[in-house]
Amino acid sequence: MNGSDALLKKLKENGTDTVFGYPGGVLLPLYDSIFDCDIRHILVRHEQSAAHAADAYARVSGKTGVCIATSGPGATNLVTGIATAQMDSSPVVALTGQVGTGIIGTDAFQEVDTIGITMPITKENFQPRKSKDVPKIIDAAYHIASTGRPGVVVVDLPKDVLEQEVTDHDMKEILNIPGYKPSTKGNPRQIKRAIDTIESCEKPIILAGGGVISSDASEELVEFATKANIPIATSLMGKGSIPEDHKLSLGLLGMHGLESTNHAVNDCDCLIAVGCRFSDRTTGNVKKFAPDAIKIHIDIDPAEIGKNVPIDIPIVGNAKTILKELTQGLNNPSHDPWTKDIVSKRQAYKPKFNFNTVPVKPQECIKEIMDAVTPETIMTTDVGQNQMWMAHYYKTHNPRTFISSGGLGTMGFALPAAIGAQIAKPDENVVAVAGDGGFQMVSQELATIKEYDLPIVTCILNNRYLGMVYQWQVLYYENRISQTKLAPTPDFVQLAKSYGVEGLRVEKPGELTEAIQNALKAREATVIEVVVDPSELLPMVPPGEKITKIVGEYKTEE
Repeated sequence: MNGSDALLKKLKENGTDTVFGYPGGVLLPLYDSIFDCDIRHILVRHEQSAAHAADAYARVSGKTGVCIATSGPGATNLVTGIATAQMDSSPVVALTGQVGTGIIGTDAFQEVDTIGITMPITKENFQPRKSKDVPKIIDAAYHIASTGRPGVVVVDLPKDVLEQEVTDHDMKEILNIPGYKPSTKGNPRQIKRAIDTIESCEKPIILAGGGVISSDASEELVEFATKANIPIATSLMGKGSIPEDHKLSLGLLGMHGLESTNHAVNDCDCLIAVGCRFSDRTTGNVKKFAPDAIKIHIDIDPAEIGKNVPIDIPIVGNAKTILKELTQGLNNPSHDPWTKDIVSKRQAYKPKFNFNTVPVKPQECIKEIMDAVTPETIMTTDVGQNQMWMAHYYKTHNPRTFISSGGLGTMGFALPAAIGAQIAKPDENVVAVAGDGGFQMVSQELATIKEYDLPIVTCILNNRYLGMVYQWQVLYYENRISQTKLAPTPDFVQLAKSYGVEGLRVEKPGELTEAIQNALKAREATVIEVVVDPSELLPMVPPGEKITKIVGEYKTEE
């Protein structure tokens, strides 16, 4: 076999049955081998979409996602998706083409330094210079991407390396990775300190991040919280780690979090953070974040502990394992007065959903989306106001069903992410929620959806603005609206139909639920444009402020 054959064989051995890619000249040897391979290749219409699809595939399935792009502009078009997946700790192997080894460094046609470009935004990267190194490098890429804190590994593949012969002996070689030994078990002494602190404190809060979901620790989280009777706040990436209708669920924390959640974290005397990065969007002003709390941080990545927020009790290890040990060590501590108070305040601040107005309010859209779907429906969101309306109001019940770009905040994420999610779970319903700005960045992926007959329903919340930037201009720049009005916008209904996808428009409250239900029942790709009120702004914490300082008024249920 040649290098390309060996690579594909190793993909299969590592459990890959689907890849997302876009071919190019230096990848012709690989794509020639793909022609005879039973690995499914999804041809996207832009390389960035391949990375987003692989990212979402990984998050939904729990497996490692794989994306492919050619050298030069193909590789650079992957960069945004690579950075997105890396910041959100998604296990992805990105395969890029490269010019032949003999001309690397000569500024050959479509040559870029892919290793140099991606090194700061990946967990690891490799460039085999001999075909015999391909098998062991692919094995190492999967191992590194999927263990410890998951992340992205780039394998840059020179054309001649894909063409040269690989022996059976080469296929059995193992790449030594010195120094890579992630800690999975927490330090027993630190765990004991954490247990003593949790049992002695009066006002604890758990902050659940994306690490809870990536380690499949949701069940352990709920069991721990229930035994200790501790409410759970979530970061954006932790959404779905606890059913949001659970009595201990507080919902989203941070800049766009719920008012009751922000106040609860501010007032707690013990904060147990599990698998989160303490990003600025979660903490606000770190010097004023949970000021009276003893802070316990559980994370598999030691570099995250103490990076942004000073930690009193650090525990490095796998969240699933450590939560089990904490639960086993607890002696049924009582936090009833605190928890009852927090739950009652959550009810008092219950946000208002029902708005019988035209244009449709975003809150009403989210309510109608929830009425149309089931707890098993996989939701992908874009970035901006549409993302925050969903994060704030949409109730997620299961892990791996709310997929959004957290750390990088990448516009154009929702549609290709929905493709990856649908491929990962072909029997589940997938709904993408996007703004008109983000959707226009990737609308060509409707062709991918049509080609592979993917029954994805896309809801475009069309407010004719770059909503989040517009919101900041209104709130912080004296209403000086500079370059954020998207006019004219295309006819999204006709745009969808031009790709052979069903399209329709919703302009009144009460119409969206039925439209989504009909599309899901028909199992037919559908784009639903919802004309929403651009003047509706979600209250938020200004950048750098304490999380209790919220600008704007929350509308609550009467």
